[in-house]
Amino acid sequence: MAAINANAWIPEEFGSEVITAAEQNSAVEAYGRKINMSSDTRKVARIGESAVTVVPKSGAYPEDPANLDTVLLDTVKFGGQNVVAEEDIADANVDVISALQKSWALSYAKTLDNACLGTTAAGNGTTVPFTSVYREVSQGAAAHKIATAGAVSYDKISQVFGKVEQGGFWSDSDILVIAHTSIKESLRGLVDSTGRPLFVEEVSATQPATLFGYKLQFSDGAKTSATNLQNPTGNPLLIVGNRQHLILGVRSPIETMISTEAGWNTDEAHLKMRARRAFAVGRAKAFGILEVTGA
Repeated sequence: MAAINANAWIPEEFGSEVITAAEQNSAVEAYGRKINMSSDTRKVARIGESAVTVVPKSGAYPEDPANLDTVLLDTVKFGGQNVVAEEDIADANVDVISALQKSWALSYAKTLDNACLGTTAAGNGTTVPFTSVYREVSQGAAAHKIATAGAVSYDKISQVFGKVEQGGFWSDSDILVIAHTSIKESLRGLVDSTGRPLFVEEVSATQPATLFGYKLQFSDGAKTSATNLQNPTGNPLLIVGNRQHLILGVRSPIETMISTEAGWNTDEAHLKMRARRAFAVGRAKAFGILEVTGA
């Protein structure tokens, strides 16, 4: 068996298969506004609108009280462990460790997105790691959430876009649509009054999937769930929002450690993987949600 480094966590390099798998399958990991963290918690400033007025020649500049507050990023650890027989490492025709690392990255992507997008309760740092977009958007009388009460329709999706357009945080260059993969079938049949498709499938890395002309990312984590799950079973979600308000704290990258110490008497290596992340919604009004419910 090849020599094993059991002394330190090894961070995945940028562009590795593991990082690529995580970003291709997690909308938040790929498009969230990443904040590097040097401690477990960090406050991030969020700013509302500032007043702009015409100032006459030699006139005084009017004062605008700063509408500045913060959101708190609090780190949690997503992790997992596989036990691998020495024979599988030494005799396999495929790279078993790499295959397990990629498999973990795919599961991590779904789990992270569910934590950030679909959990329905307030964050508690454990079973509900963060207060999700769904939770933030669903609160209050002016909630930006619409239920389909049946099939996904052109009008319902347009209404969700309208919620964001009227929220005060619209920015064409930053608008992102995130939808659960199960909604893709419904989107294929939607057209406008001229017969033009609402949904355009991905052509290449430089021509991603779009909805109403805006970047669309599918995610298996974008379903409602009472607690954070790898495979949530609640209602599928379609989320429209300003990606600058998907604030993802990065305390440590995706890391790997391999050790034979725990399996000394069984000839088994233990592969552990982890990523430490924090998340907060900048402004709830920067998002709109379509929740696909029964009739």
